[in-house]
Amino acid sequence: MCQNILYLCGYKKLRKMRPLSKLKVPLLFLLFIEFQIVVSFAAKAQESGETRVAFWNFENFFDPFVDSTRMYNEFTENGSQHWTKSRFYRKRNNMYKAILAFSEDEPIAVLGIAEVENAYVLNMLFNQTPLKTHNYRIIHYEGDDKRGIDVAMAYCIDKLQLISTETVKVKNPDNKHYRTRDILYAKFFDRRGDTIHCFVNHWPSRYGGERETIKLRALAANTLKHKVDSLVFLHQTIPKIIIMGDFNDTPDDPSICEVLSAKSPEKYDENAVLVNLFTDGRRLGFDGTLKHQYNWQIFDQIIVSKSLIDNDMGLSYKPNSATIVHNDFLFEKDESFGGVKLFRTYVGPKYFGGYSDHLPVYIDLIFK
Repeated sequence: MCQNILYLCGYKKLRKMRPLSKLKVPLLFLLFIEFQIVVSFAAKAQESGETRVAFWNFENFFDPFVDSTRMYNEFTENGSQHWTKSRFYRKRNNMYKAILAFSEDEPIAVLGIAEVENAYVLNMLFNQTPLKTHNYRIIHYEGDDKRGIDVAMAYCIDKLQLISTETVKVKNPDNKHYRTRDILYAKFFDRRGDTIHCFVNHWPSRYGGERETIKLRALAANTLKHKVDSLVFLHQTIPKIIIMGDFNDTPDDPSICEVLSAKSPEKYDENAVLVNLFTDGRRLGFDGTLKHQYNWQIFDQIIVSKSLIDNDMGLSYKPNSATIVHNDFLFEKDESFGGVKLFRTYVGPKYFGGYSDHLPVYIDLIFK
């Protein structure tokens, strides 16, 4: 069941309606006023200029309560992670401060999120912190992940209107009992006139070995590719699509560049549909989004349809805006492998009280 937290603006009911013929204000004048309001709103939207789309894997953002419906309750006070209310609030406060920092204290149009337990933690983050002033609404569905971690979206109602949303199940034809995280899809109407299709992903991890899990990520990539192809077929053109997520693969791995067929900005051609904006680490501001021993890798990426790059009007990708967020407070000194490493909440069972084991990523859109 959808845990979609929506707050709808309503109008106060008039206590008594007079017949139109007895209204003191001419009807044409009222229609003119209404038209002026619409034009004013559109002009205000135009003035807003750039808008940001971001993604972040929150690293095990659980509430501290026991869930009797699930077998996995390690993130509780008596669980193996000793996840207390104070640790939960520290994590919540870390996340909202980081989001305010990389959003530059402006509302993000869409923030894709991975590794959240439920609507409660999202509500506590977006409605019980200073983020509430940015008018975010949440899209979240309870998924099939064994540990209970899901993907979600937060979107700003001042920038986007939600049209529809659904989850896309990733199925394994060789194993009917296979369960993994859903792909979250949402269709939005930009208040300046465009329709945007957004997908949030958290593909199967490499736990158990990279080679042993290649097929599972290929399944997720193929599922997403079918959904993208169906949108292209439905519109008989390439609609404006934004795909974001923790893919547990790099831009050069087969799941991304072959199955999903997401090309680099330097290599896409007239036959391409998707362009991966995170293929060139030299232009992203940092070496990667997560670190394994000595090596940084880009697992967190934002991929867009070619129609967001090759167009002369409407929403468009702002060239060279793809960024890996790397604020100093997200890191700590790496005593084992040199340089810096991510300031994480946990490393195994050991609590550190940091942010995440992934860095956020974002792109900016402009309106032509």
